[in-house]
Amino acid sequence: MKILRIIARLNVGGPARHVIWLTSRLQDAEFHSELVAGTVPPGEQDMSYFADENGVEPVYVPQLSRELSLNDVVSFWKIYRHISRFKPDIIHTHTAKAGTVGRAAAFTYRWCTWRALIGRPRRISVVHTFHGHVFHSYYGHLKTRVFVAIEKVLARIATDRIITISEQQFREIHEEFGVGSTHQFRIVPLGIDIATFNNSKIKLRLLRNEIACVDGEILIGFVGRLTKIKNVQLLLQSAALVREYEPDLAIRFIIIGDGELRATLEREAAELVLTDNVHFLGNRDNISELLPELDIAMLTSRNEGTPLSLIEAMASGVPFVSTSVGGVVDLAGGVCEEGEGFRVCERGILADPNSADSVARGLIYLAKNEKLRTCLSEEGRAFIIENYSVERLEADVKVLYRDLIGG
Repeated sequence: MKILRIIARLNVGGPARHVIWLTSRLQDAEFHSELVAGTVPPGEQDMSYFADENGVEPVYVPQLSRELSLNDVVSFWKIYRHISRFKPDIIHTHTAKAGTVGRAAAFTYRWCTWRALIGRPRRISVVHTFHGHVFHSYYGHLKTRVFVAIEKVLARIATDRIITISEQQFREIHEEFGVGSTHQFRIVPLGIDIATFNNSKIKLRLLRNEIACVDGEILIGFVGRLTKIKNVQLLLQSAALVREYEPDLAIRFIIIGDGELRATLEREAAELVLTDNVHFLGNRDNISELLPELDIAMLTSRNEGTPLSLIEAMASGVPFVSTSVGGVVDLAGGVCEEGEGFRVCERGILADPNSADSVARGLIYLAKNEKLRTCLSEEGRAFIIENYSVERLEADVKVLYRDLIGG
């Protein structure tokens, strides 16, 4: 079974790891996989090294990028030519831009044959995975409506299966925005290499020594790209409120990651007089060694699929406080207790999106409750081990492909 996987760019984040793992693992007597990827724009960290580590050699299409441009015509043509040469049984696209260009090329390949004149187009199955979506919080109202309309058309004419990575994401994409038919959808959660996080109780003090964090201080960490959708500005506002509400509470914040907003965020941290409390550490490759040092993981996004940063934190035994967006709701589980503007759930604490007060109160509540941190840590790690292994991801995708091909 020949699988052609397409993604817009291999930048830092869950989608890049996801496609590389699947391409690497679906190489045996039953499956042969190839990966097509676009280029990583300046200012974003390239994860092509991760492809090398996993023995994957992507076919790069330089014109395939995130933003809309005339280069999309060139990338469409190059992807179409590669499809024609490779002759895949399944084309599987990931993320919005690759989903649009890739499925358009797949549709053209399916019907651009003389057999289509007698109602026999090429036999090919097309799958698209929504790792997130751009249906709110990214663009203005008009542009968003255009993107929703494009997804509805692609779902109707060019897609056999649509994968969402959480129940919440399925409800948003299908039920709220009306994309696709119910029978097209499958929910396939992300997967991670659990073994990488099996040393969750080993705390090397790399972070704490770097920022001179003393014993007894609560260390709260964010891991991710410094972009608008991650709303790190809300994190800084929340940190300022934590200091205002509980001036005697010893808390430090670290931000691991980089992006086009870093300089702006550093200036804002200085304006809020947070220089001694918030530390920008840039990109780090040894995340599995650093996460166990955190007492609390934090996320303040406006929109999410299922954030890999929280999955990895939970696998490391770190409880989290996050805005209640996208698949974070499924990670957190059912509500156990209503706090003052936040909700204590089975595996994490959820705050109201865009509310610094809600986030700050959730952080304070968890920071002051060591017993709750331990409980959420144990529940979270057990949940990830059971539901988010890369072996489970591989098995789910194989079942999906066999179902499409018919055997």
